Amino acid sequence: MPHHEPLDGEGLPIPNRIKAKPVRKTGQVVAAIIVVLLAAMLIKGIVTNPRFEWNVVWKYLFNENVLEGVWYTLLLTFISMIVAIILAVILAIMRKSLNPVLRGVSWVYIWFFRGTPVYTQLVFWGLFAVLVPRLSLGIPFTSVEFWSVDSSTVITAFNAAWLGLALNEAAYLSEIVRAGLEAVDPGQSEAAQALGMKRGQIMRRVILPQAMRIIIPPTGNETIGMLKTTSLVLAVPFTLELQFATNAIANRIYKPIPLLIVAGAWYLLITSIFMIIQSRLEKHFGKGFQARPIGTKGKQPPLPGKTDGEPKDDVKKENDATMLGFNA
Repeated sequence: MPHHEPLDGEGLPIPNRIKAKPVRKTGQVVAAIIVVLLAAMLIKGIVTNPRFEWNVVWKYLFNENVLEGVWYTLLLTFISMIVAIILAVILAIMRKSLNPVLRGVSWVYIWFFRGTPVYTQLVFWGLFAVLVPRLSLGIPFTSVEFWSVDSSTVITAFNAAWLGLALNEAAYLSEIVRAGLEAVDPGQSEAAQALGMKRGQIMRRVILPQAMRIIIPPTGNETIGMLKTTSLVLAVPFTLELQFATNAIANRIYKPIPLLIVAGAWYLLITSIFMIIQSRLEKHFGKGFQARPIGTKGKQPPLPGKTDGEPKDDVKKENDATMLGFNA
């Protein structure tokens, strides 16, 4: 074998290979230089501008009130999303139910909470104790009560905040869950029924695991959106989350810009962590759907018209979204 003869990726010789000149990418190089220069100018302007007052930013970045605000922001986000996801799954299943009453209730819920602003809903939850002074349990349409409690002791500002956020978010997530459920091939459910599985088992062990590939990406976006929506709980009013904490400090020291940077830095950090978690979840639930080449590369017999000296892997067969691991 001549030393100068080029080889392909499998170590096979490539006879009469054309030595093509690479296409010049002058436009891309010029565009990249312009973007780098603009980015450098922007960073220099931000760092050197004295009006940003970076010394104040560093002073209050780890302030105890700011850290407490970060904690309550995370707590509101997690509780609201957990409750919203549970409600969303229930609402999505109700939308697909054969019972018209369940379908109607689910549709009305989604229509109402998607049709009104979350800020307005939070205001009403803040006024819940005024609208309903006492919560009671008894015989409907009679004065008989077995148990009652003052509404203000149950619907506190914190409870009203996460409850309002969760109920609103559930309406949006339910449509995401419904889209994921409908994306699963009906044959999966039919095959599970043929094996004698019950509807609950089919949903839990066959449909939902496959639907997660569709549900996870938009749910991750909704979680990031929920993190930032917590800044609206001032409407309840709840005054311990991050945005209010930084605003309170800014109003006290008359320096709004540095404290806005402090809040933005914390939001960016938390959002970045959420994006990493979302990426890991997408990879986990997308394992069985990733297309992989079938057979060993370079081991296929020559195609018609090919010789033994030419590449033998011209065609790669790929499995289209083969789902593994969900057989009952």
